Amino acid sequence: MSGWDDKPQVIGYGTRRTGTQAKGNALATAQRVGAISDIGAKERSQAKGPADHQRIAKLDRDDAPKPPEKVDSSVGKALATARMNKKTADGKSMTQKELATAVNAKPQDIAELESGKAVPNQQLLAKLERVVGVKLRGAASTIGQPLGGPKKK
Repeated sequence: MSGWDDKPQVIGYGTRRTGTQAKGNALATAQRVGAISDIGAKERSQAKGPADHQRIAKLDRDDAPKPPEKVDSSVGKALATARMNKKTADGKSMTQKELATAVNAKPQDIAELESGKAVPNQQLLAKLERVVGVKLRGAASTIGQPLGGPKKK
C-alpha cells in the first residue's frame, strides 16, 4: 500500500538547509579574514550613545495639536445686535431659534457664535450675513457694517 501517508513528516526536524549554512560559512570566513568588521544592527544603533531625552520631550511638546481658533467677540456682538434689530412679522425682535431655522442651523450654533466660542464656519457666516444684513466676515473694521447690495456689472 503506497500513498501519501506512508512516511510521516515531522515539522521542524528535517534536513539542514544548505543555502543558509553556506551563507553562514561565508560570513564567518569574511569575519575571520577581516573583510567585515560589524554585522549586527543592534550594535550599530547602540553605538551612537544614549538618547537625548530633553530634546525628544521638547519635540513632543512642539508637535502637540493646537486648539482651533474661535470666532472673534466682535463677530458675536455684531450678530447679536443685528439679530435684535431684525424684526419678525409680529414686530418682535428675532430669537436665536428663529434665526437658526432661517439659516438651516442649530440654535446652539447661533448661541456659540454670539458668545464667541464657535469655530468659524464660512458657509454659516455667509448665510447669517444675508439674513441679518450685516457683514460678519472680513477685516475687523468692516464687521458690523450693513451689507451693500449685489455688485453691479
